[in-house]
Amino acid sequence: MSLTSEEASNVAHVLAESLPYIQRFRGRTIVIKYGGNAMTEEKLKRDFARDIVLMKLVGINPVVVHGGGPQIASLLERLGKESEFVQGMRVTDSETMDVVEMVLGGLVNKDIVNLINRHGGSAVGLTGKDGDLIHARKMVVTRRDPGIDVPEIIDIGHVGEVESIDVSVVDMLVRGNFIPVIAPIGVGRDGRSYNINADLVAGKVAEVMQAEKLILLTNTAGLLDQEGNLLTGLSTERVDQLIEDGTIHGGMLPKIACAMDAVKAGVNASHIIDGRVTHAVLLELFTDQGVGTLIRRR
Repeated sequence: MSLTSEEASNVAHVLAESLPYIQRFRGRTIVIKYGGNAMTEEKLKRDFARDIVLMKLVGINPVVVHGGGPQIASLLERLGKESEFVQGMRVTDSETMDVVEMVLGGLVNKDIVNLINRHGGSAVGLTGKDGDLIHARKMVVTRRDPGIDVPEIIDIGHVGEVESIDVSVVDMLVRGNFIPVIAPIGVGRDGRSYNINADLVAGKVAEVMQAEKLILLTNTAGLLDQEGNLLTGLSTERVDQLIEDGTIHGGMLPKIACAMDAVKAGVNASHIIDGRVTHAVLLELFTDQGVGTLIRRR
C-alpha cells in the first residue's frame, strides 16, 4: 500500500531530521540500560532490538546493560521461594543468588542477544565475571531505630555495589563490530558473586567508556515537575535544585543520581526515557523533541 502525500512528507521529514544526529554520533559509544515494560512486552522488545541494530548500522556503538527483576521474582515464585526486600533491595542469600545468575546471566541475557541477532545484529552476552568486567563489593545497609544511637547493620546477602569496571572485553567486542549485552553481576575480592542494580552498572560503564550518552529506559515519561509536566534539557545545577525543593523524590532519586554521576564524570548527556513508547531509543537520539528527560553538564 502506497503512502499518502502527507504520510510521505512526514517520513521524509523524520529522515531528514535524523541526519545531523547520525553524523554527530557516528563512531561514539552510547550505553543503554534496558528494563521495564520495554523488556517484557513483545512488540516493545522487537522495537528495541531493531533500534539497537539500526544504531550499529549507522556507525554508532551501542552497549546494552539489562535488568531482570520481574523474571527473577517469577522463577523464585515457581521454586516456592518468597522474595524479601529491604529498602527496595532484594535480600539475596546464596540460593537466591544462584537463581539471579541463572536468570540474568542465562535466560534474560541470551534472550536479548538472540532478539538482537534475529533482527540483523551481532550481539554477544556478558556478565561482570567475563573478562574481569565488574569488580564488586558487598553493599552495606543500615537502619536507625528510635532511641538507639548506633545504626543497625542489615545483612541483605549477595547484593553489591560497583567497586571498579574494566571495559577491556567490551572495547574488544565494540572494535570487532559486535554489540555487547551485559548482565549486572559482579565479583568481589572474596570471589563471591554479587547482584548489582543495572542502572548503577550502566552508569559506571558509561563513565569508564567516556560514552557520548547514557540512556535509562523506565516505565515513566521521565522527570516530571510538581504539576506533572515533563522536564528536559536540565543542567546538573538545575537537577540539584529540583532535589532540594522536593520535586525529585522517592524512587526517581537513585535513577537521577546515577544519571547525574555519569554526566559529572564526563558523559556528555544522560537521558531518562519512557520505554513504553515504541522505538523510544531512536526517538530520543534522532529527533529534536525526544521522549524523556535530558540531563547535561551545562
